[in-house]
Amino acid sequence: MTPSIPDVQSSADTRRLAIDKVGIKSIRHPIRVSDRNRGIQHTIANFNMYVGLPHNFKGTHMSRFVQILNSHEQEISIKNFPVMLAEMVERLEAETGHIEMNFPYFINKTAPISGVQSLMDYDVTFLGDITRNTEGKPEIVTRLKVVVPVTSLCPCSREISERGAHNQRSHVTVTIRTRGFFWIEELVELVEAEASCELYGLLKRPDEKFVTERAYDNPKFVEDMVRDVAARLNDEPRILAYVAESENFESIHNHSAYALIERDKSVA
Repeated sequence: MTPSIPDVQSSADTRRLAIDKVGIKSIRHPIRVSDRNRGIQHTIANFNMYVGLPHNFKGTHMSRFVQILNSHEQEISIKNFPVMLAEMVERLEAETGHIEMNFPYFINKTAPISGVQSLMDYDVTFLGDITRNTEGKPEIVTRLKVVVPVTSLCPCSREISERGAHNQRSHVTVTIRTRGFFWIEELVELVEAEASCELYGLLKRPDEKFVTERAYDNPKFVEDMVRDVAARLNDEPRILAYVAESENFESIHNHSAYALIERDKSVA
């Protein structure tokens, strides 16, 4: 007979202090994500997975997080993300749960003049939360977060300088909660359209001339960038709520310029 092994984690705790989030952090796992052009894209994600722990439980079962992750190796997207959340709280016997899935996503881009193609990588995160409403029923909220690197050119510098204007690489970070499906590529294109100029992995000399002049003809302060992106998000009916951030890594200062707009469109 196999001797009984004590389960210390399931024992009672008497300190009467619930834990808001407990789980595993920074575990990497291969995933397959929906790709608008190629159908499926294979990449590697970094996962954070947490549940709420009631005050009367000493610990949670950490191994179950890994089991859940391995059982969902098939295509992971915003569409089936809620399934993983629901399974997690059920397996861990929890009332609340939170999952973050961060991964590099690659888009094949075509240079504006030469037509040469190259891959650009974007930092993408799927975020999901499951809670209980006043009736005790589960409520799931999922969000998509994308960091889009772009070029910004300073309007003030262009106005006061006889030759040229300072520009810099900027990161526009957009987090959205949607009604229905939203492609990663759609969000990237929305942001890039509002920058001084978008970035490319590979440019020939005619392309470099084009993007330099395009940025010069389309100057944007950090405030302009975040407002223009927010205006586009306001006009998109599938987006229910968003956070739009812009950080310009200044080329003539040893600091960044930053702006943020947050809006919940579902609240009148």
